[in-house]
Amino acid sequence: MKTQNEEPAFHFISGLPRSGSTLLAALLKQNPRFQAGMTSPVGGIFLALLEAMSARAETSPFMDNDARQRILRGLFANYFATSKAQVIFDTHRFWCSKLPALRLLFPQAKLIACVRDTNWIIDSFERLVRRNALQPSGIFNFAASGTVYTRASTLASSEGLVGFAYDALREAFYGEQAQSMLLVQYDTLANNPMKALAAVYDFIGEPLFEHDFENVTFGEGDAYDGRLGTPGLHAVGKKVRATPRDTILPQDLFERFSDDSFWNQPGKNTRGVRVV
Repeated sequence: MKTQNEEPAFHFISGLPRSGSTLLAALLKQNPRFQAGMTSPVGGIFLALLEAMSARAETSPFMDNDARQRILRGLFANYFATSKAQVIFDTHRFWCSKLPALRLLFPQAKLIACVRDTNWIIDSFERLVRRNALQPSGIFNFAASGTVYTRASTLASSEGLVGFAYDALREAFYGEQAQSMLLVQYDTLANNPMKALAAVYDFIGEPLFEHDFENVTFGEGDAYDGRLGTPGLHAVGKKVRATPRDTILPQDLFERFSDDSFWNQPGKNTRGVRVV
């Protein structure tokens, strides 16, 4: 437990949706020294502060980068002020696109990016839609119209939930701070969670903790998922296990995204990013 004046170590969870970030957070929070969870408000406030402190504001002549840095660090310090954790993981899809800023604020911070084949991400979203067939999802602006093709195109666009996260991941993967990120593949986390967590602990320089992969608990997302009209979006099973299945996507649609896993393609990892 950290002392009253001790600042916790900050790390960040980001990457692609439906790729294990909620499961990773649920496992990490088993460690009493850690705090982790689903998407927090910090990312959205962070973006709003950046815009409010930009040259767009009429008071911008009174704002320099030192002040911006103090304010942004203060956001983290104040939001997590009541936490007793020594290590805090904040989760947001935006963090991959803000790695240079995060490294300025927290030079020792690491970014854990969860990744998965895009076709299986689209498949996972479509399963949620069909599971909640009488309840239009906020992911698609609660529209009751559309087909599996239009939903996939919406998700995969650069402004879509998957497309934005994918572009942000590539920005970090090929950026100057790429050595500060670790990619955790969904298949590794689901099939060999001990291997995935050992890589995370090694990457952030923390002693390995004995996790319980048979009794995972995480109920934080129920209210959020209900408000979004997508029950089960952040559901985590009690036991960590991979469930082999066939895709429910039309074959042509499934194949459209079959070559998107750039992190596993020879020659694409020019920055030497660690992938587990």
